[in-house]
Amino acid sequence: MTDLMEKEQLLKKAGYSYDSDREVYISRNARKVFSVDYLEDHDTKEIASKIQEVARGAKWTFIFNEKPSDSVKRELAKMLDA
Repeated sequence: MTDLMEKEQLLKKAGYSYDSDREVYISRNARKVFSVDYLEDHDTKEIASKIQEVARGAKWTFIFNEKPSDSVKRELAKMLDA
């Protein structure tokens, strides 16, 4: 199993699903979004730690290499809350 496959399995076991249009893993229950780029650039231990972190209130948490712009966050949140 490749490193990326191991990370993807970790996310799937935690209830995340993949959105191929946006290349992100989403958990509506945890209200978190991981980018594929983030997964590729960080180790399994760090990803597991991010999965375990408690989400900040009712807002979505975006776990990307570079912080997405406010407009991107609003667009994603609108799509995710639909």
